[in-house]
Amino acid sequence: QEQLVESGGGLVQPGSYLRLSCTASRATFESYSIGWFRQAPGKEREGVACVSTTDGTYYNTDIVKARFTVFRDNAKNTVYLHMYRLEPEDTAVYYCAARRSGDCSISAPSFGSWGQGTQVTVSS
Repeated sequence: QEQLVESGGGLVQPGSYLRLSCTASRATFESYSIGWFRQAPGKEREGVACVSTTDGTYYNTDIVKARFTVFRDNAKNTVYLHMYRLEPEDTAVYYCAARRSGDCSISAPSFGSWGQGTQVTVSS
C-alpha cells in the first residue's frame, strides 16, 4: 500500500486560496488513482475530487462549485488540490487516499491507503 502524507492546510479567511499536497512514498505512485476527501466535525466524510492515472478528473460539484482543481505531478509523487474562494463551509480535515485502479472515484470504500489528514479552517 501507498504511504501518503498531506500538507498545506491552515487557518485562512473567507475568499482565500490554499494548495493542499498529497505526497506518496513509492515510485509506483503513477499506478494509483488519488482521491481527496474531507470530514467536518459532526459530519460524515465526503468525497471532494479525484484524479485518475491518466489525469482524468472528477469533482463533487455540490462541494466544489468550480472552485477547486486537482492536479498530479508523477515526477514528484504528489497530487495537489488547489482551493480557491474558500468558504467557512469548507472547514474540515482533508484527506487524500490512493487506490490501485486507473479510473477516478470518490467512493471512499474503494480506497485502500489513506493519509493522516490536514486541517483546513476558514474563518474571519
